[in-house]
Amino acid sequence: MFAISKERKLSSFIASKNHDLSFLETLYSFCLLQPGAVLAGVGGLAFFLHYNDERRAIPKGQGEKFERSSIEGPIIGGPFSLIDTEGRVVTEKKLLGNWVLLYFGYTSSPDVGPAEVQKMAKAIDILDSKQNLRVLPIFVTLDPQRDTPSQLHAYLREFDQRIVGLTGPVAAIRQMAQEYRVYFRKVDEEADDYLVESSHNMYLLNPKMQVVKCCGVEYNAEELSEAIVKELKKTIT
Repeated sequence: MFAISKERKLSSFIASKNHDLSFLETLYSFCLLQPGAVLAGVGGLAFFLHYNDERRAIPKGQGEKFERSSIEGPIIGGPFSLIDTEGRVVTEKKLLGNWVLLYFGYTSSPDVGPAEVQKMAKAIDILDSKQNLRVLPIFVTLDPQRDTPSQLHAYLREFDQRIVGLTGPVAAIRQMAQEYRVYFRKVDEEADDYLVESSHNMYLLNPKMQVVKCCGVEYNAEELSEAIVKELKKTIT
């Protein structure tokens, strides 16, 4: 009866709250009181935390407006300072005036990463050849320990020489990933051998370096290029 009562209280609480901090605190307390629910709850809690952050992260200027014109949730994007494959410093200020297609990955990715870079290259080619539109493709590594400028250069030229590769200190990469709400972590570590688990979104930035579109792996190259054209036309009309 105690367990049923607790479950009913928790269900009632969830229905009355909109996924705020008190919800997490109560869920945590419930798991402490109900050991049998911990195994089932841990995975759900982790998913909720990740989903909630993704749900609240929004492109600049696209949040729900309130009386004081505030934007709900954190804004995607921010300042950064990295180096390209030639060792030159690249900041967001140096990219002003360009439409940018931004992707976070790493050169040792065995499957999704190469497919996404290939999709990026194909989409850029479609935009250039069929639409006569110039969008700057940028690849930011999530594995700066192994992805040196020379490694990035060799990797990206296999896809498209127009793709700009960026790397830098671990702290700088981590900060930029946080600014763009990019999830990543090392997995299956064995000494210096490991994989990097990450989200695989591509971000379209306008010439003011503001994120205006986020595209996931469900987009193919044609759909990605169409989505980009749609956003570019918004600024023309």
